[in-house]
Amino acid sequence: MNRTDRLYAIVEHLRSAAPAPRTAPALAARFEVSVRTIERDIAALQQAGVPIYATPGRRGGYAVDRAMTLPPVNFTPAEAAAVALALARAGSTPLRAAARTALPKMMAAMTEVDAGAARRLASRIRLYQQATAADGPPPAPSAVEEAIVAQLVVVIDYQDKTGARTERVVEPLVVLGLEPNWYLAAWCRLRQAVRSFRLDRIHGARLTGEVAPERDIDPRFLEVPDMVPGPALLE
Repeated sequence: MNRTDRLYAIVEHLRSAAPAPRTAPALAARFEVSVRTIERDIAALQQAGVPIYATPGRRGGYAVDRAMTLPPVNFTPAEAAAVALALARAGSTPLRAAARTALPKMMAAMTEVDAGAARRLASRIRLYQQATAADGPPPAPSAVEEAIVAQLVVVIDYQDKTGARTERVVEPLVVLGLEPNWYLAAWCRLRQAVRSFRLDRIHGARLTGEVAPERDIDPRFLEVPDMVPGPALLE
């Protein structure tokens, strides 16, 4: 069994046994590897976002939160490869960090046969992107992504189109994708109005820890003139 298949099998074994824990020695014996290998595998799964937790003591071990996992998903290999391609193209979006953790979770939830077929299909797809120095900087600081996801007030160091830089305290409202650029439409406390900030012009950001309040905003302020919005991402 290769490592990828073993990682999937570990998740499925823990999910089927949940909430009962399984010790590292028991897992090592089941998968015919060393305890150290199991510990490395568990650490890799946790870093990928799989909700595995450890309980101490003689009756302790590793367990997975079944409420946060999926049974084998009926993705076809073509569907899985299509999702992988879409996630690979998420490199310039404001949610690229989340995209990086989504694919391992999806693959871990598929059957071994389908996951293998999806990998073989994906190996026949080539995605070419314009080369940049050291892969270029991220489109926005990670604090901005967290602010968007959790609806938190964030302080940004922003450079406008004239080159002037100001510090703004903003409340995220919506994210606008106007290829090739992404914008954050937010309530700006400095201007006391809705403003749009191009993500690649945000040079630094820090979270305040404050949840952004609900604001009664005219929807027309969040629209782009002469542009037709695309379909909803999830329905």
